[in-house]
Amino acid sequence: MSKRSHVRTSGAGAARPVAREASFVDEGRVRRVQRALVSPEDALALAETFSLLGDPTRTRILHALSVDELCVSDLATLLALSPSAASHQLRLLRDRRLVAVRRDGKRTYYSLQDEHIRTLVDMGTSHAAEDARARGARVSVRRDPR
Repeated sequence: MSKRSHVRTSGAGAARPVAREASFVDEGRVRRVQRALVSPEDALALAETFSLLGDPTRTRILHALSVDELCVSDLATLLALSPSAASHQLRLLRDRRLVAVRRDGKRTYYSLQDEHIRTLVDMGTSHAAEDARARGARVSVRRDPR
């Protein structure tokens, strides 16, 4: 007996098969993936994280912080932003726990929250560079000089 089940995608219980609209489901595979599938709540949290990465300014902030910790004025100067705009973007990233804060006297320094975020940034920039090469475009991705 096959592990695949015939699933009809149209008609409410019609007796004759509709070959062009039928699909086959590997029930074992579906169950295995279903056990590993993220919950709707976790999927929402992941989507919110990725939506933050969809903004080029926040992406550049994260990439800068993957090189070294920086204060708001350093980030603003580096990315040609107003200090207010840099602070706003940092607040969004901090709220999603993508960046961490360290106070040193009157100055506040920002860094990536942890190595997971650094890996995410590195993998994203690597993927963007591969994609650009595949399309024949030039990409300038600078690596950590350390």
